[in-house]
Amino acid sequence: MKFTKIIASLAIAGLVFVSCKKEEDKNLANIKPLETTARQQKAIAAENVQTASFKIEGMTCAMGCAKTIEKELSNLDGVEKAAVDFDKKTATVTFDKTVQNQESLTKIVQETGDGKTYKVSDFKS
Repeated sequence: MKFTKIIASLAIAGLVFVSCKKEEDKNLANIKPLETTARQQKAIAAENVQTASFKIEGMTCAMGCAKTIEKELSNLDGVEKAAVDFDKKTATVTFDKTVQNQESLTKIVQETGDGKTYKVSDFKS
């Protein structure tokens, strides 16, 4: 009697898992990949390309601070490329000088924290 109950329980559990999986697969088919929703960058005219480098004080880690700042800079309109080096405490940004400038880049870096954590200095373009 116990053996029959165990077999019946396993059969029911198996059916539940199989039926749930098929429903889950239907829902996954409606999810778009991240690559298709990424923001498209416009090409920058050669005469408007400017590269700036600057120091960022206040970063305490590579993933939480440096990567977050790099992501924020990269997502700006007119920014072609941004790289933040945690070890050297520097950032290098290639941008359209008709869209971005020193003040806007500095503001974004400082606003990434609480406005007091990150300080930009030695801005060179």
